Amino acid sequence: MSDTGFRPAHGEADWYDERLPRAIRSHRFNPIRTLATITLVVVLASLLGISSAYLIIEREQPLNAVTLGPWHAYPKAGTSEADPYSVAIYTRGAVIPLASGEGLALVAREDSNGHQLDPTCVYRIAGQTPSARLWTLTAVDGHGRLVKTMSGRVNLASDTLLRNPDGTFEITAATWPHSGNWLPLAVGARAADGLRFVLRVYDAPVTTGAALDGVTMPTIDRMGCP
Repeated sequence: MSDTGFRPAHGEADWYDERLPRAIRSHRFNPIRTLATITLVVVLASLLGISSAYLIIEREQPLNAVTLGPWHAYPKAGTSEADPYSVAIYTRGAVIPLASGEGLALVAREDSNGHQLDPTCVYRIAGQTPSARLWTLTAVDGHGRLVKTMSGRVNLASDTLLRNPDGTFEITAATWPHSGNWLPLAVGARAADGLRFVLRVYDAPVTTGAALDGVTMPTIDRMGCP
């Protein structure tokens, strides 16, 4: 066995000696270094938490969504079960979500093929909606704000809609007027402005996630772009 040439003479205190091999040498407690390490960990954890919360709120997509094709519903919005991120998103946008007894809002940010909605394009929204006393379809920008349209109108209502004999409907969403059911889009919009379709159903039985299972929603097809 090799001999390091070192013999502890004063017990445990000598195990801090620099002549000992690093693998067995004890390390003296350094309160400043420990405090700095703890502070760094706390700061990094705080930054990570703040950054993740900011990204969730900036996306403006509440959690616990129910997906129906291109449509997303948030049944817990406006209830006591809403998560803090969703509350922050609605508060930031000055949006009051429908209460569970009033109805449900469904939002589409993409078409049925998964492409981001573009306010400069023309879309066909066709099919059926969940059973409801009344529903409205509104086109807003990428932040949920109402836009200026050529006709001054920003939505369509179910009680004024032209329907096919089987009860289905077809809506054309475009900047310029179209025959039939026309949903005006923003005048002078750019692709960067974003587009959302918001379908609000009132006095409807589909106000919970379970009730939405199997519900048929309208398709959204892009018909053309400039």
